[in-house]
Amino acid sequence: MGELTGKTVIITGGGRAALKDGGAGSIGYGIAIAFAKEGANLVLTGRNVKKLTDAKEELERLYGVRVLPARADICAGADNEAAARRVAEEAAAEFGRIDVLINNAQASASGVTLAQHTTEQFDLAVYSGLYSTFYYMKACYPYLRETKGAVINFASGAGLFGNFGQCAYAAAKEGIRGLSRVAATEWGPDGINVNVICPLAWTAQLETFRDAYPDAFKANVHMPPMGHYGDPETEIGRVCVQLSTKDFKYLSGETLTLEGGMGLRP
Repeated sequence: MGELTGKTVIITGGGRAALKDGGAGSIGYGIAIAFAKEGANLVLTGRNVKKLTDAKEELERLYGVRVLPARADICAGADNEAAARRVAEEAAAEFGRIDVLINNAQASASGVTLAQHTTEQFDLAVYSGLYSTFYYMKACYPYLRETKGAVINFASGAGLFGNFGQCAYAAAKEGIRGLSRVAATEWGPDGINVNVICPLAWTAQLETFRDAYPDAFKANVHMPPMGHYGDPETEIGRVCVQLSTKDFKYLSGETLTLEGGMGLRP
């Protein structure tokens, strides 16, 4: 029995992704593996149905957990509030409860400078990241209030440090940090723990960013002092598990940075 057996976790952007060596190739999927190892029921959202169904097959086969794939795309011009509410309602109907919401989904046109950024590219980042986080938090709030649950949102050093070529991404991530602090203030009395993680992990997407925009990659992505990037499962995923347990007394509303080999730092 895992520490979170019987609990239900929603992870946005949780479709299966793998590195060339077979390891977890995205933060969302690394988090899903970490929670699956603890026995949690999983609700995985994303735009790519195949990645979601591949995640369901692998996680159920390897860890014996139940996984509900839920295609959802928070984007400009869509009824996004209804989409997030549908996912929350499906999760509650399938598993009877929602204990943890992890807002990991984010798309962006990283590498494009502010002067060259289009409105469509800016919307892509803000809708997939900031608006997605907003709508899922609203949709899941009634269920999290019942379970005294947890919200874990993802920001980035791009916003903290003003990374070159990441204006929309940074804006979305800084919006998520502000939203999370307000939620921690307002939802703390309800027993809901809200935190933000700013990770640096080696993922398939980061590999693509390196190949497509080598100059921006060199300017923005620096090897942590311990000599390796964060692992999506064993470091970032495990921190999410830790933040979701009731014996973890970290101050709600904090921003946590997680870098390879450096652990958890406020």
